[in-house]
Amino acid sequence: MSTYTTDKASPFTRAVVSAMRKLYPESLADHSFDNTGLLLEAPFDPIRRQMNSVLLTIDLTKAVADEAIERKDCVVVSYHPIIFRGFKSLTLADSQQQSLLRLALEGISVYSPHTAVDAAPGGLGDWLADIVTGTLPGPEPETHTADTENQQPALDNAEKYSPRPDSIQNGEKNSPRPDSIQEEGEDDNRSQTSRMSQRRKLRPTRPPMVPRASTYSKPTYPKPEVIEKSDLKISEIQHTRSVIHPISKPPNGFTEAGMGRLVRFSEPQPLTHLIERIAHGVGSPKGFPVAIPQTMQVEDIMISSVGICAGSGHDVLKNVEADLLFTGELSHHDALTATEKGQCVVTLFHSNTERGFLGSVLKDKLTGVLQEEWKRIREEVRGEIDSNWELAAEWEDALRDEDVLVECSERDRDPFGIVILQSSPQVGQPLSGDGLDPEA
Repeated sequence: MSTYTTDKASPFTRAVVSAMRKLYPESLADHSFDNTGLLLEAPFDPIRRQMNSVLLTIDLTKAVADEAIERKDCVVVSYHPIIFRGFKSLTLADSQQQSLLRLALEGISVYSPHTAVDAAPGGLGDWLADIVTGTLPGPEPETHTADTENQQPALDNAEKYSPRPDSIQNGEKNSPRPDSIQEEGEDDNRSQTSRMSQRRKLRPTRPPMVPRASTYSKPTYPKPEVIEKSDLKISEIQHTRSVIHPISKPPNGFTEAGMGRLVRFSEPQPLTHLIERIAHGVGSPKGFPVAIPQTMQVEDIMISSVGICAGSGHDVLKNVEADLLFTGELSHHDALTATEKGQCVVTLFHSNTERGFLGSVLKDKLTGVLQEEWKRIREEVRGEIDSNWELAAEWEDALRDEDVLVECSERDRDPFGIVILQSSPQVGQPLSGDGLDPEA
């Protein structure tokens, strides 16, 4: 006889689902496309039960599934739904279906809140608004763009240290090439076009397996764990905040719910200051895309209003009149349309506008509510246990466990990282490796 009570999920799973629905009611989600709620309800095996723990992640990848299995978590709360459309089959050939099958086998359930978190007051939209209106200690930093007119392109800087083929053939030691490649006796006053043409002619083909001074960094990703140590504080800067697309009939207690946020500052803010706040607020990425009108310079732009949307922001922000659009991703044409209208755009790659929320907000919120829900569910389930059940004693043992643990995944990350061409020693770490700590 199987020990599985196949018609019941674990009591702790029930508590997690109840807690999530209290924090972020599923009725807040955009059901025109979204798929929120309990997506995988694993049967409970009281003899081989999981820990009373929840793993928070943005995406339920194979790596995160492995992590949850290794940790023996009871529930994975995955912000993005791993199931968007109906399945016609469940097989091991599909990587996502494989993860679901493996989790079910281990007794691990999956819950997804997605756009319910976006819309909720105090949810993801407000967290991003808190970031752009936050303050750093002391005066806001003076941030300037590089003086590109006085800089060689990174490729040229790399090439001037490339060994010349003749020196390699003659066994000579490699030495730096001069910045300007010029044959003896040539006219110093030749045109820029002529110089560039000559430079192209003299540029040697890169020989195979010859070390070059230019290297690329390993892909870097924002580190949400550093947000807890961030010196970004709740702002004293005067501003108003409103919902871009309010929900017409929100549930009780969620009257301010809706998609997107619009922040209006009482006094214009330098765009460079907002960029600094965003960097501090989302885990200090090495870089992120910024789009501005071609007639402007970043350090000269002042921002009076910000339209905000986590993840993919086009549908929410497309008709918003704001100086700055802050979102996870925007298409080429959407960004071009915005800059042609005089707007600026800051994007972070899709999930980098979402991941920091898990550790900054959701972890503590869920822990607090879950502790109360677990206490309630334990009493409720005790009243349901039939003393004649073969596994009644094992159920009682599970209900005596008062522990509650909520943790963020250590393996969850956006698919995209930033790879940086190193033109100076302090930028990134070389892919080829030089003994340096890759996390430094």
